[in-house]
Amino acid sequence: MVFTQRSDALSWGRVIRSVQNVARPSSKAELNALIEEMHFATVLPVGMRRSYGDSVLNSNGGIIEMSALNNLINLDTATGSLKAEAGITLDAILRAVVPLGYFVPVSPGTRFVTLGGAIANDVHGKNHHRAGSFGNHVLRLGLLRSNGSRVEIGPDDSIGLFSATVGGLGLTGIIEWAEIKLQPIKSSHLEVEILPFSNLEEFWTLSEESILSHEHTVAWIDCTAKGQECGRGVFSRGNWSQEGDLTPHSCSNALNVPVDAPSWLLNRFTVGLFNKFYFAVQRRKAGNLQQHYANFFYPLDAITNWNRLYSRRGFWQYQCVVPKASMRQATSALLDEIARSGQGSFLAVLKTFGEVPSVGYLSFPRAGATLALDFPNKGEATLQLFERLDAIVREAGGRLYAAKDGRIPRNMWSFGYPELERFTAHLDSGLASDFWRRVAP
Repeated sequence: MVFTQRSDALSWGRVIRSVQNVARPSSKAELNALIEEMHFATVLPVGMRRSYGDSVLNSNGGIIEMSALNNLINLDTATGSLKAEAGITLDAILRAVVPLGYFVPVSPGTRFVTLGGAIANDVHGKNHHRAGSFGNHVLRLGLLRSNGSRVEIGPDDSIGLFSATVGGLGLTGIIEWAEIKLQPIKSSHLEVEILPFSNLEEFWTLSEESILSHEHTVAWIDCTAKGQECGRGVFSRGNWSQEGDLTPHSCSNALNVPVDAPSWLLNRFTVGLFNKFYFAVQRRKAGNLQQHYANFFYPLDAITNWNRLYSRRGFWQYQCVVPKASMRQATSALLDEIARSGQGSFLAVLKTFGEVPSVGYLSFPRAGATLALDFPNKGEATLQLFERLDAIVREAGGRLYAAKDGRIPRNMWSFGYPELERFTAHLDSGLASDFWRRVAP
């Protein structure tokens, strides 16, 4: 098994471009050979590379793509537990389990992530206030260390390796397989309510009242709106339908972005125009409807290669969480700073996290509010904006999400994750990433 130099092995944001040494084992034997031979001082296990920054890159070593190790090992329909190899995608899991009346317990905004990646980034979804993050539903996992040893761990692990691995960015070992607890469903559809709101105060009211009544909540924000309209947007909340069929999603996409869009396409004028148009359209669609889970959870998955809309220069995503005590003031300040900069985009998401504690030392969610925005890469102007946003987040006592980051300063990283020292005690010295070299204490 050999590594191949590739210039197309990019993260989803496509800003950071460096040649990567890539191997893609298709069997346990090939994975074993890669670890035994260790062509490089360090390697990094990756999945579909849907992380936005450099946490899935290892320019000074090699990366091991796990996506071919994707077998479903066991599905217990009586208990709702699923065991599979780490390279299986949520897309494949859903196609297998939805017809049987199950769904993944927590889902991010794309189904094109691997099981191992969902654990390594401890992904969250629209139901955090009920279910917590993905790691809360992992029953067991198998970890291959760079010295060739294997260990099976779960939430009952007393030494902390499980807590270091959940949200651990693939730096504690290679997740080979995992067993998770699925969520039972009676239909592949959700009963959804769409509620436009005029400002942040209305958002907070909707969010608070929806926590008890709805399992899934999220809001799109017009990040170009200013003044009294700052923070206006569209709130979506939903519960699983109790009636209907169990049809899984379609695997065919009607839309594709085959080439990079021109860099001038996303500018202050076009982004502002889109946000105004989208808000007006959603206001007309306000009300109740039934949606298939693919439309509710994964609207962007319907567009293949949508990241090319940001041109070859790529884009950054900035995602922060700020605690409950400061979330109202901090969110308002963040949106005001972004609106004044003129650098926002059509994708800005705001939601609240609940009180369910995460199991990972480096897990991102905490009780409060999380804001995620895409920014076209405008070079130094964008980085300077991020510095101003960092200052707001830090003052509020918040932190940033490693899965979305490509430039967080080391002091900002250590400030946001107080259990960092407990995590580093379990690092595998044969694993590394560009992200970790950038932020390691």
